[in-house]
Amino acid sequence: MGEYLFLYFIGFAAVLFAVIQDVRTREIANWLTFSLVAFVLAYRAFYSIYSNDFMFFIYGLAGVLFFVGLGYLFYYSKVFAGGDAKLLFGLGGIFPYSSLIDYVYYGLGFVLLLFTAGVFYTLIYSLFMVRDNYYAFKKDFFKNMRSRRYLFIVSFLLGAFIYFINLNYIGFFALLGFSIFVFLFPMLFAYVKAIESSCMIKMTSPDKLTEGDWLERDIYVGSKMIKKNFAGLTMAEIGLLRKAGKKVMIKLGVPFAPAFLIGLCVFLAVLRNSSF
Repeated sequence: MGEYLFLYFIGFAAVLFAVIQDVRTREIANWLTFSLVAFVLAYRAFYSIYSNDFMFFIYGLAGVLFFVGLGYLFYYSKVFAGGDAKLLFGLGGIFPYSSLIDYVYYGLGFVLLLFTAGVFYTLIYSLFMVRDNYYAFKKDFFKNMRSRRYLFIVSFLLGAFIYFINLNYIGFFALLGFSIFVFLFPMLFAYVKAIESSCMIKMTSPDKLTEGDWLERDIYVGSKMIKKNFAGLTMAEIGLLRKAGKKVMIKLGVPFAPAFLIGLCVFLAVLRNSSF
């Protein structure tokens, strides 16, 4: 498996640079994500020629294409921003595929681990956001709790119903845990909404806007409407806003690249213990 060490290294290096960019600028440059794809495929091509094993390149190319498909799926499903989706492309070519089932084992296994890491990372990141915006968060949290108090009644009844109706069929602790989650779901929903409204919306000067920033709401610049959309602001739209000197409300996102780093490190550690 020594031929994969260089692939793991460039994958790790690219993700590390992506983390630095994402944390500092809230975007991941195209040159970084597409360079990763180029380096991965170039290495596989050269090694295939050197070792006379052309399947090494074919498996890698198929892995990249598989992750390109996943990246577009997550982007258009509004799960990933553009930079995160593109970062996924090149990572699809670094894993040691040798059969079709490996695309499930390595490909989907990495994606599952990535989302698991993302959940814990986002939760921890949100706690720091609450710390920095505590009073605004507290006000919005209890406002959301009051406006959705009926959900607690519904969730309590639903949780109790699930618990008692399935008591004889599912393990006690598993069922109890699921029932508690159902009951607490409105609180989790209020938490997420309060984070969004108190910590993730910011009035921004036009000179500080970057391509891909998300508008909080549609805005008129003269007679032209700039609509909010998941792809974010284009450079042409930013130019209009700068020309008009118009400040806008921007919805901030959580820099997700650190979740890639966590997921990749854990996944590579698992591969090392199982394959080397």
